[in-house]
Amino acid sequence: MNWTDIRDIAIALHEAHPEVDPQWVRFTDLYAWVLALPGFTGAPEKSNEKILEAIQMAWIDERD
Repeated sequence: MNWTDIRDIAIALHEAHPEVDPQWVRFTDLYAWVLALPGFTGAPEKSNEKILEAIQMAWIDERD
């Protein structure tokens, strides 16, 4: 997975943190959790607020 795999990341986060309401996740935590996902190979410096927001929104959709 890479930073552009928004939907795959959201699914993986939902599976890794089913008890978490993604609406309240801070971007610093989200960033760390994405980097810790198994199979994530994206470069840490390639992330930005727009990408993290897109991941958060996809995760919210995945949870509903």
